Amino acid sequence: MLRARIAALAVLSAFALAGCTQPLIVDPAPYAADPDCADVMLSVPDHLGGLDVHATSSQATSSWGDDFPIVARCGVEPPGPTAESCTEVKTPSVTMGWLIEEDGDDWLAVTFGHSPALEMRVPKIRADAAVGDVLAEVSDAAALAPTNGLECR
Repeated sequence: MLRARIAALAVLSAFALAGCTQPLIVDPAPYAADPDCADVMLSVPDHLGGLDVHATSSQATSSWGDDFPIVARCGVEPPGPTAESCTEVKTPSVTMGWLIEEDGDDWLAVTFGHSPALEMRVPKIRADAAVGDVLAEVSDAAALAPTNGLECR
């Protein structure tokens, strides 16, 4: 009888602990404390690219998915005028400019024309051909940051 109780307690404990996940360690961006980041981060979706949002360790950050997470950081240095190609992502309510570059196994995208800027790190394994679709899902939130007068070309 004691063995059955111990086994049942072990199973229940395993289920309880399975629901407790550690927050993803994410370094905050330099301007994460900017009050406009609060508006942006409170508006990011709970589901992104079919993945559920997960806790992170830092202010003005968010992540989605367990393995190969998509990570957002608000408050990165806004890009200045550039000759780099800017990608415009259109949603029904906004057109958001993004500077997108390859960074190893990830796409690294930073909003263009808004300050504070939002950075998205999207693993290629998650959205190699559809990174624009993932960016579209966060563009409405990113557009809540004030514009800084720069436009995509």
